[in-house]
Amino acid sequence: MLVLEDIKKNEEVDRLLRLAQKQLEIRGFTEHSFRHVGRTANMAGTILRKLGHPPREVELAKIAGYLHDIGNAVNRQDHAHTGAYMAYKILTDMGMDYEEAGAIMQAIGNHDENSGTAVSNISAALILADKSDVHRSRVTNQDITNFDIHDRVNYAVVKSELIVDPEDKKAVLQLEIDTAICPVMEYFEIFLDRMKMNRRAAEFLGMKFELIINRNQLL
Repeated sequence: MLVLEDIKKNEEVDRLLRLAQKQLEIRGFTEHSFRHVGRTANMAGTILRKLGHPPREVELAKIAGYLHDIGNAVNRQDHAHTGAYMAYKILTDMGMDYEEAGAIMQAIGNHDENSGTAVSNISAALILADKSDVHRSRVTNQDITNFDIHDRVNYAVVKSELIVDPEDKKAVLQLEIDTAICPVMEYFEIFLDRMKMNRRAAEFLGMKFELIINRNQLL
């Protein structure tokens, strides 16, 4: 059975992720390449593992996390849907059975807040892992004087951590924001839809979602 390490070694996946990042850099988007997909993969797996899900489901969540932004190689618009098709083709070509590849395809196709929602354990874990990755290290723009609101919000986040507590049935996103760079209200202006998506994903997994910014609980 295919595991995440097999996917990481796939040359086609490597080239597509590099192509995706190059295009997003040119267009001024935040980082969506190896740092982000690696973190998303690890966190998606960690979420399901902590909740006691089967090891194979944990591994599929990790693979979905690693491949979820591959559609950016084509275009940022509809990247979730494009990436879902691309991932399914790559995985089945590598020998993954249709049911597992389909589960990953479905998770990737539902990870974007503009069109998706949690429809499976894998998709819920992917959403929580992806949307919790807010941090200044993702800002590719080196000129702070030219930051747009997305750059400013991400750059203001100096620490972010998603804590999954299976006993209290909570998923808690803890952020430390430099309010001299970005007021907390601007964070909500940009990320409110994502936080709503996190709440639905947590509920799908039987948890409550909480948001804590600068030690203040806001959700």
